Amino acid sequence: MQGYYYFVLRVDLKEKENTLREVRDCSGISLESLGDECSSDADCQTGLSCFSCSEAFDGLRCIRSTTTNQFEFMNSLPFNRYAYLTTHNSFANEVEPLHTGIRLTFLNQEDNVTQQLNNGVRALMLDTYDFKGDIWLCHSFGGRCHDFTAFWLAIDTLKEVEAFLSANPSEIVTLFLEDYVETPNGLSKVFKDAGLMKYWFPVSSMPQNGQDWPLVKDMVARNQRFVVFTSAKSKQESEGIAYQWNYVVENHYGDVGEHPGECSNRGESAPLDDKSKSLVLINHFHSIALKVMACEDNSASLISMLDTCYGRAGNRWANFVAVDYYKRSDGGGVFQAVDKLNGQLLCCCDDVHSCVPGSSTATCSATKDQ
Repeated sequence: MQGYYYFVLRVDLKEKENTLREVRDCSGISLESLGDECSSDADCQTGLSCFSCSEAFDGLRCIRSTTTNQFEFMNSLPFNRYAYLTTHNSFANEVEPLHTGIRLTFLNQEDNVTQQLNNGVRALMLDTYDFKGDIWLCHSFGGRCHDFTAFWLAIDTLKEVEAFLSANPSEIVTLFLEDYVETPNGLSKVFKDAGLMKYWFPVSSMPQNGQDWPLVKDMVARNQRFVVFTSAKSKQESEGIAYQWNYVVENHYGDVGEHPGECSNRGESAPLDDKSKSLVLINHFHSIALKVMACEDNSASLISMLDTCYGRAGNRWANFVAVDYYKRSDGGGVFQAVDKLNGQLLCCCDDVHSCVPGSSTATCSATKDQ
């Protein structure tokens, strides 16, 4: 039986490779070496990275590691008609050095925030705390940051976001803040000090009662390209930072939300099918992030979860997909999943590469539909 299972897995991988190769001309990403054996990223084509996935193949293989730019297909739809790759605990990554001399907490990503954004991540989940007289990013507990749970000053990461927005004037970045800051106007100050207020999308422009958001092209033209949500309800009135649950529905995070065939809402969130909230966020990660589990989590089970949550959300596809170790998969991974979501949202197709570029209507390419 073990030999048979191994054979089926190999066949499935080869079929997946062939499917992904078909999109390379449309995506701007070369997938010629997808699935090939490798020893480092240098052995893989642009848009691919060299990783292992013991559940699907032996050794190291070239797998997809960047997104398709959905705005290049069309940017004339509302912000809520697109899907965005989201990293869970974006700041809890392996790259940044220690700033407190000790760190005894979980990691969730491999790349720093700049690398994440350059690879197509468009929404970041950050945990903000008062610590050492400033605003820090911590992966902590009990609403308090400690030396062993602290990562670094929030302004350092926010400056990375500002640099990306400055260098990419057609892109939009969204933040989801798990917010424990109690200092009055503490968050407002750090956003201002990081130079991000010139990109700020105001609460007053956010839609009520499930209406559409502004068109992406208008958000870009107005330079309102930085969307921020906080978990602290009081901040919307006191600092003009949008309270997440007024605008977003979200499924349960962690192990509780990882039961196949189920998609329940997070406790703070309205029911997933509450269409008075026009954005849908789907979490797909375990309570404890492990690289060895991320490969499987970010492959077929992710697509299955998105399909399940579509039904639970009143036949609405996710706008944000939050994962750990976002580049790890058995092939196309979360990038292929986001392509599916954008295909459905933009033109009712199973892949964004089937959408006719520049079309303002739900039009699929005839060659892709055959």
